[in-house]
Amino acid sequence: MNDLVTLGQRIRHFRTRAGLTLDQLGERIGIAGSQLSLMENGRREPRLTLLSAIAAAVGVQLSDLLDEAPPSKRAALEIELERAQHGSVYASLGLPSIRPSKGTSDETLEAMVGLHRELARRAREAIATPEEARRSNTELRQHMRTVDNYLPEIEEISEKLLADVGHTTGALTHRSVSRMAEKLGFELVHVHDLPHSARSVTDLENGRIYLPPASIPGGHGLRGMALQAMGHRVLGHETPSTYADFLKQRLEINYFAAAVLMPQRQSVEFLAAAKTDRNIAVEDFRDAFGVTHEAAALRFTNLATEHLDLEVHFLRVGDDGAVSKAYENDGLRLPVDVTGSTEGQFVCRHWSARTAFTRTNRTTEFYQYTDTPEGTFFDSTQTGTTAAEEFSITIGVPFAHSKWFRGRETMNRTVSTCPDENCCRRPATDLTQRWSGKAWSSAKLHAHILSPLPSGTFPGVDDRELYEFLEVHSIEA
Repeated sequence: MNDLVTLGQRIRHFRTRAGLTLDQLGERIGIAGSQLSLMENGRREPRLTLLSAIAAAVGVQLSDLLDEAPPSKRAALEIELERAQHGSVYASLGLPSIRPSKGTSDETLEAMVGLHRELARRAREAIATPEEARRSNTELRQHMRTVDNYLPEIEEISEKLLADVGHTTGALTHRSVSRMAEKLGFELVHVHDLPHSARSVTDLENGRIYLPPASIPGGHGLRGMALQAMGHRVLGHETPSTYADFLKQRLEINYFAAAVLMPQRQSVEFLAAAKTDRNIAVEDFRDAFGVTHEAAALRFTNLATEHLDLEVHFLRVGDDGAVSKAYENDGLRLPVDVTGSTEGQFVCRHWSARTAFTRTNRTTEFYQYTDTPEGTFFDSTQTGTTAAEEFSITIGVPFAHSKWFRGRETMNRTVSTCPDENCCRRPATDLTQRWSGKAWSSAKLHAHILSPLPSGTFPGVDDRELYEFLEVHSIEA
């Protein structure tokens, strides 16, 4: 049994109920009372035969000892205190552990446990520093690289959910998404007063998923947001205890939503046929399933290596050249900082992720070959616009794989030697001589850099605003 503390508490409970001391019970089952004390304190795991003897000696069934529930309210408090004192938060304080005695009152125990609960809550709600967020995101990206950005468990879950609502082909309808929610015990409700910091809110008590009345530009739309909210339930997520947990859960619900909107079987059939025709194009994949270009490009990275034997890279880059999302397993050298993070770093001015912004006609994908120190890569880039910025979405492959893609005939070709500063970062010598010391500029400050995430149960979501919203709508329900 894994929970030795609970087991020990149950042994003690039934021993004292039987009116036996440690030595008296030890004598009946043939062990020293001191050994029995170690078991009751969760310090030693008894053999199953010994547990059977203990159960017989105290007049209960073996299953009574193995029950995972604390035997009493006081025992529950003692177990919670024991676990809290062995946790990393309390251990970091360097304080001694306290073992409650018979003379410790229930009120004292409740106060001690309450303090530990508050300590844990404050630790969970601590604002993630930019460095912590970047390191966590880097570790997650590196992990996904090792699995080729493919999560088979989520693929299986998604396929089963699609089968349950009878979806077999074509773009997923809003009606099918609603039926999925119903099968999970939820109703989709569109409201105008969502908390400003939340994309969606799930009311677990009343079985409601609250969504905005219109799609967020650049996202998957209402279908995607509903599926992401359902993903937490389908994937068995619990309240994130660290920022890394939060990022992992966000990745998984995004993956789940994409796997439902672009089902694996249909997607692989579509892409495999395009590969056979040597005509792979993200824009066709996007249009076939009625999703955004970014969603289609990211979904392509999930399936390309596992099912099409293609190594790939993906980039979302702002019009200033800064990376907001990136993935690669094809050897492209992404720009990174000292922590290994690529988000916020600037890609080379010669990469298609930036040269695509110079086009006059941006209605179709832009194709380009780029020679780099790591080899030549073929890229397909589509630009888009949000209220805040222009951005580009790039899918690329090594030169050897370009033969499978539309646009491979392009004559666009550039050379990049980044991270060599002479490639595109340093100004020309004549310009330096002309303007050095003769210019002054005020930098544009991105306000979000100085804005920490609200400190709530879920990073970035204001608890007060969330709970007040739920209270208002629970009354209406």
